[in-house]
Amino acid sequence: MTHARTHPVTATTVPVEAGELFCESAGEGPTVVLLHGGMLDLNMWDEQFAWLAGLGYRVIRYDARGHGRSSTVAGDYANHDDLHALLTHLDVPRATLVGLSLGARTAVDTAIAHPESVSALVLASPGVSGRPFADPYVAHHTAQQMAAMGDPDGGAQRFVEHFLRMWVDGPYREPSQVSRKLRERLRASASANVVRHARGLGAGRPREVGAADRLASIGVPTLVLDGELDSSDVSSNAQAITQTVPDARHQRFTSAAHMVNLESTALFNHAVTSFLASTTDLN
Repeated sequence: MTHARTHPVTATTVPVEAGELFCESAGEGPTVVLLHGGMLDLNMWDEQFAWLAGLGYRVIRYDARGHGRSSTVAGDYANHDDLHALLTHLDVPRATLVGLSLGARTAVDTAIAHPESVSALVLASPGVSGRPFADPYVAHHTAQQMAAMGDPDGGAQRFVEHFLRMWVDGPYREPSQVSRKLRERLRASASANVVRHARGLGAGRPREVGAADRLASIGVPTLVLDGELDSSDVSSNAQAITQTVPDARHQRFTSAAHMVNLESTALFNHAVTSFLASTTDLN
């Protein structure tokens, strides 16, 4: 088990409907929950987890259902209800949710379905339930992923490579233009997920709140962060949130694609800490 510099990490499993979630927590203070992207796991927050704990926050990160060390999908489920169950189990009345991609999508749904549990939102490279994918680049690689799924000869590796093309490289870069270390780190996470949760593919679907038509109901401070080199779908999601959520602000990172917390770490961390300082009381 890893340890933050000065804060021990507590690892536990939390019961949810028809399963359990693996989570880690460190630090004391106002609660910040880190929600990872699809196909990844809680380790994508290594650059933020211990650091935020050291700044005086209680930081929680967890593997979503069907990811990492949490339960494999075995039927329909709701990520926002899973998160609410986790917060209830850990005795967290309200938290700031920091989510990337699928994690941001879950954070938005939670703010709508369980508004009493959310004090602020940081939505990085956000997904929004109810908003369709329209970028031809994403459509192409998604189709290639689906074609790879049924192939026993190298299909899993191709599935993961198309994930990396979509959500690490992005539409404006070739793999050779992206940090090899970053690509291999996220390849390892995605590959582990494919192996561990293969039997959950198609076993159930997430129930969502249709946030696209309900963004105006979000009543907490919201920070939207995205990368200039990301898919047009994500850019339009970021724009929709910024224009519709009453108390939303937006920052774009010029040299990053989807994984903004790992490609523009210093700028990302500065944006998050400035936002947290303006919305939480550490005294």
